[in-house]
Amino acid sequence: MSRATHFVAFDLGAESGRAMLASFDGERITLQEAHRFPNVPVRVRGSLHWDALGLFDEIKRGLIQVAHEQRDIAAIGLDTWGVDFALLGRDDELLGNPFHYRDERTIGMMDAVFERVPREQVFQATGVQIMEINTLYQLFAMRVQRAPALEHATTFLMMPDLFDFWLTGRKACEFTDATTTQCYDPRAKHWAFGLLNALEIPTRVFPEIIPPGTVLGALDARIAQECGLQNATVVAPACHDTGSAVAAVPAQHDDYAWISSGTWSILGANVKEPVINAASLKFNFTNEGGVQNTFRLSKNLSGLWLVQECRRAWRSAGEDLSYADLVARAERARAFRALIDSDDGSFLRPGDMPARIAAYCAKTQQPAPQTHGEVVRGALEGLALKYRFQLERLEMLLDKKWDVLHVIGGGAQNKLLSQFTADATGKQVITGPVEATALGNVLLQMLALGHIHSLAEGRQVLRQSFEVTTYEPRARGAWDDAYAWFRMLLGDEPD
Repeated sequence: MSRATHFVAFDLGAESGRAMLASFDGERITLQEAHRFPNVPVRVRGSLHWDALGLFDEIKRGLIQVAHEQRDIAAIGLDTWGVDFALLGRDDELLGNPFHYRDERTIGMMDAVFERVPREQVFQATGVQIMEINTLYQLFAMRVQRAPALEHATTFLMMPDLFDFWLTGRKACEFTDATTTQCYDPRAKHWAFGLLNALEIPTRVFPEIIPPGTVLGALDARIAQECGLQNATVVAPACHDTGSAVAAVPAQHDDYAWISSGTWSILGANVKEPVINAASLKFNFTNEGGVQNTFRLSKNLSGLWLVQECRRAWRSAGEDLSYADLVARAERARAFRALIDSDDGSFLRPGDMPARIAAYCAKTQQPAPQTHGEVVRGALEGLALKYRFQLERLEMLLDKKWDVLHVIGGGAQNKLLSQFTADATGKQVITGPVEATALGNVLLQMLALGHIHSLAEGRQVLRQSFEVTTYEPRARGAWDDAYAWFRMLLGDEPD
C-alpha cells in the first residue's frame, strides 16, 4: 500500500466547528476528528455577533492537535456557513466583531431595499433567494445606520475568507461563498456593482473572486511555528459549507436531487447555468455557486433549528436531553398531532422555541404539542412535508422528476427524519456520508494538488470509503393526507 497523504478540513457550522484529519492512501479516505469546539454567538448591547477571534484561536488549537497526530500535512482547507462577513480597515485590522445573520438589525431592511430597487430587479441581478438574513440587507442596514465600520472599511471578506486571510495573508472572496451574499451577478460573473451602487453600498471594498480549489499559498510562517506544522499549503475549497457538502454526494452520475441537512436544510440540484426567471422568483429559489463551473439551484429551509432551539430551552430549564433521547420520544409520540412550518417568521431568531411553537399552533388552529416528543415529532414531520413541497417546485423549475433523493450532512444521522423524508416525498432516500462537508472540502484540496484528476474520481473514492443507508417510502396514504393539510397551512392552493 502506498504511503498516505494527509489533509486538514476545518468545517465551521452555526453550532460548532471541527478540525478533521483526512488520510488518502490512493484508493480510500479515512477521516478522524482532531478537534471540536463550540461556536456560540455573543450578544453585546442588544446586537448578536460571532466571536471571530475566539474562532480563529480554536482553528489554531485544531492545527496544534493535528500536529500531534500527524506533522506531515499536505494541505489545509476551511469552510463555514454563508452570508456573514467581516470588514477590514486600512491596516487590515478587523473593524468590529462580525454580526450574526440572526441579528435584528436587518428587520425591515428588505422593504427598504425594495423601495429603491424593486424585488424583481434584485432577483434578476443576483438570482438569489430573497431572505432577510442575506448579506445585501446586512450591508444596507449598515449604510442606513451610517455604521462607522462600513464608512471606514477598505476590504470586505466573507467569514471563511477572513480566516484564510489570517492563515495566509491573501485577501480574496471564494466563489461559492460570495454567491450567498445577494451581491454577486451570476450572469456577469462578478460583483453586482449596479445593484450595490443603487443602494449606495461602497463597491471599493469588494476584492477579487476566486474559484473553489484555488491554492492560496503557504501557511503563515508564524502560525506554522506556533502550531508545529511545516510545509502545509492552504487551499480554498468550496468555502460555503453547502458547496463542499454537495461536492461529496456519492452519486454515480451528475443529475440528482440532494438535501444538505443540518441547522439549515438546503434542498436543490446542480445546474450548468443559473435559473433566473419568473417561476424561480415566485418560488423564491436561489442560484448559488457550485464547484467546477456549476450552480446550485436550491432552497434554504430552516432545518433542525427548531429542535436545536427547543433542546437549548429545555436544557436551560434543567432538562439536559440528548438528541437521541428526543428522537426516541418523537418516534413514540402521536403522528400528525400538529404540523409545524419551520420557516414561519416567528421562528427565525433565538428564543423560547417551545413557547413559540405553542403560539404557532394556536395561530394555525392546531392542538399544541403537550410533550417533548410531540414537539420534536411535529417539527420533523413538518420539515419532511416542507421537503416535499419544495422538491415539487424544484421539479417544476427543471421539468424533471427524480426517483432518488440524496441526504448528506449531520442531519443524515437522524434516522426518523430520513424515514419521514422518504414517506413524505415518495422517493427513495439515500443518506450519507454524514461528514460530507469535510469530505467535499478534502476532495477539493486533493483536486487542487493533483491527488485526483476529477470530481467523479473523488466521488468514486468516497463510494469505496464510506457506507450509505437507504430508506424506502411507506405509509403513503397517511402522508398524502397530512400533505394536503400542510399545504392549507402554507396557504397554497391545491392543483
